[in-house]
Amino acid sequence: MNTAIVETINVTREVAWLPWAVSYFFLIGLSYGAFLLSLPGIVLRRPGWEGISRLALLGALVCGLSAPVALLADLHQPGRFWHFYAYFSPGSWMSWGAFFIPLYLGGLLLYAWLAFRPLLAAHGREGGRLAGVARLLAYGGLESRSALLGAALAALLGALLVALYTGAEVMVVRARPLWHTPLLPVQFALTALAGAVGLTLLFNRFSAGTRDTATIRRLAGVLAATQLAALLTGALWLVMGLSGLAPVHAEALAQVADLPGWRLTAAWAVGATVLTWALAALRPGSGLLIGLLALHSAWMMRWTVFIGGQEVPKTGAGLYSYQLPLGPEGLLGIVGTAGLWVFILVLLTTVLPLDRLAGTRGHGA
Repeated sequence: MNTAIVETINVTREVAWLPWAVSYFFLIGLSYGAFLLSLPGIVLRRPGWEGISRLALLGALVCGLSAPVALLADLHQPGRFWHFYAYFSPGSWMSWGAFFIPLYLGGLLLYAWLAFRPLLAAHGREGGRLAGVARLLAYGGLESRSALLGAALAALLGALLVALYTGAEVMVVRARPLWHTPLLPVQFALTALAGAVGLTLLFNRFSAGTRDTATIRRLAGVLAATQLAALLTGALWLVMGLSGLAPVHAEALAQVADLPGWRLTAAWAVGATVLTWALAALRPGSGLLIGLLALHSAWMMRWTVFIGGQEVPKTGAGLYSYQLPLGPEGLLGIVGTAGLWVFILVLLTTVLPLDRLAGTRGHGA
């Protein structure tokens, strides 16, 4: 009788966190990063920041309203969201996130409404597209400084908690050394702020008459600082891994150091960050290129962490192979989320045009 011996070398597993998760972490990061950029001009009233902060607040709204849709889609059965409330688990960062997100979005919506009320009233008085809707939303158009500060404080608390939970819920996964590092939430926050600067630069670039050097230089200065901080954080991670001071970093480095794909990814990430820093610090130009590079940085960080990180087996050698599907759980899902983002942007800028937000048209603030 013939006997066959089969040896199992490795088992390929499908990724659990799909591109929906990447879209969510990308958009919610842009949202809280853009919200932080809105504070200097709207809350602190720093000279030269008013138009920047209004454009940033628009970005915070658009990204904040579209991010939860990607999150619900990543649950596979969106109706599961109520489980976070019905079966609260204090030891789960995801459970806490179910409370942090409404706090942030509620505060953000109230803060944005109070900040934009005078502009809505001005747009309603001038007539044009959806002028009646603008007047209705303005609800008199009076500026309520104390209410604005209270809403900003609530949104700030929510933003900080969202930034904490989105980093911590990945960091706590001990089975993946690439994720299990306290530096991961820091990199998430830095790239989120960089992406928010990039988005604001793009809004500024496509606002009629707002491509002034002073605005671009202010945003480029913030972007250069985030890129330098990201490079220093990455260098700290590498030093801790090479020196053995942090065993989990050393283990993570050992998993990917000999893989050509990860070497290319590391070189690409460092090169793109250095290029963005150099252009932002030395030659900001029109802001279009550095804005796109900053958005690329935010997306690439999250794609590499989530999708690339799941390609590294928890046990065994080599990599799991991931091919981006064309359907809803892959490319179509990414495109659909982008389409929702564009729809919300068009809707908001119909009521509040970009040039009014940027300050190139008269307003009633």
